[in-house]
Amino acid sequence: MQGSTLNNQLPLMEHFYTLQGEGFHQGKAAYFLRLGGCDVGCVWCDVKESWDASKHPHYLPTEMVDAVKKTPAQLVVITGGEPLMHELGPLTSLLKEQGLATHLETSGAHPLSGHWDWICLSPKKFKAPLDTVLFAAHELKVVVYHSSDLVWAEEHAKKVSPSCKLYLQPEWSKREKITPLLLDYIKENPQWELSLQVHKYLNIP
Repeated sequence: MQGSTLNNQLPLMEHFYTLQGEGFHQGKAAYFLRLGGCDVGCVWCDVKESWDASKHPHYLPTEMVDAVKKTPAQLVVITGGEPLMHELGPLTSLLKEQGLATHLETSGAHPLSGHWDWICLSPKKFKAPLDTVLFAAHELKVVVYHSSDLVWAEEHAKKVSPSCKLYLQPEWSKREKITPLLLDYIKENPQWELSLQVHKYLNIP
């Protein structure tokens, strides 16, 4: 797959130990592995520097696991960029062997690979998610930039499994306008919950 290299090396933009700031697992300590490479191209993306995989150093899965094991982390979040542009089986197998929980954050635009305890799917209009990833998702987190995104969110909610958690999240730059809209919408449609980017309010990674 694009971005993967010999010996299962992966482009790693950054890695850090922090708290999960969004969605179902908000507030939990987590080690983040942010992989380089993305072909979805959201106009409001806050990590556009991740898009070009060639700009980031490549590491072996064993090197990434060693970095995680230097911390008390019990949960590892693999994010991007778009992490499913890469084959994630070797990395997640090693993490699982160490007793670590594996969480994925993806747009779902590429085939699923890896071994996961939790899949957070955040679909984007710029490149549609695959149905197989939609049905595998434990959490559907739709970023709302405009009120019309709510119709789009409902369309995707019909495609996930009945047990999938449903979240609406205001796009950060539009949060003052969008958050009140989401509060009213969720009260009318209580199958949805609100996700906020708490890490940005706290100014942590």
